[in-house]
Formats: sequence, C-alpha cells, structure tokens
Amino acid sequence: QVQFVESGGGLVQPGGSLRLSCLASGSDVSMYVMAWYRQAPGKERELVAAISSGGTTNYADSVKGRFTIVRDNAENTVYLQMNSLKPEDTAVYYCNAARYLGGNYFSYWGQGTQVTVSS
Repeated sequence: QVQFVESGGGLVQPGGSLRLSCLASGSDVSMYVMAWYRQAPGKERELVAAISSGGTTNYADSVKGRFTIVRDNAENTVYLQMNSLKPEDTAVYYCNAARYLGGNYFSYWGQGTQVTVSS
C-alpha cells in the first residue's frame, strides 16, 4: 500500500510556473514508477509525466520542454515542475505509483490537486 500527500496546486496566470509535490509513504516506494496524471473537466485522465526508479523519464507530447518530473528517493517525494503554463493545462493533477510484483500489477492514486491557469 502506498499513500500520498500532494501539494502545490493553485491558480496561476498563463506563462507562469507551479511546482507540484507528492510525498509518498509505504513499503519500497523507491521501487515504484512514479507519475503525474491529469484530468480536465469532461476529458479522460491522461499521463503527464512518469519517472522510473532509475530516473528514466517519459512525458506527454503536450508538456515536453515545459514540465520536468524529478524524484527524490531518499525523501520518497516526486515533483512536477511546470513552466510556461497554458490555459489547457488546467486540470486536477494526480500522483500515481505503479509496479509489477510477483506477476501482479499494483497502482495507487493520490487525492488530486487542482491546477488552474487563467488570467
């Protein structure tokens, strides 16, 4: 079981920046792929960025060059630095931890944090 405390969301003007934080607690957190997803009103939840236990990253095309995902395994924390924010980045952002273990797939979700980009 992995649980999260997410923070850092809020209201920002277009072109601004925010940093989301996700503090995870549980067993072997460092072994999980950590990711940020988002869900805008009326849309499907989508992957924003992911980072493996070894630090390999993956980004949605829509955020490449603007968002950076970083993990601190010593602190069990994953960050999402969001720069050059656009109105279309407005969504609820969710932290996720996932791994395969013993043939089973485990996936845990945070409660979400609202990001609103508006002037």
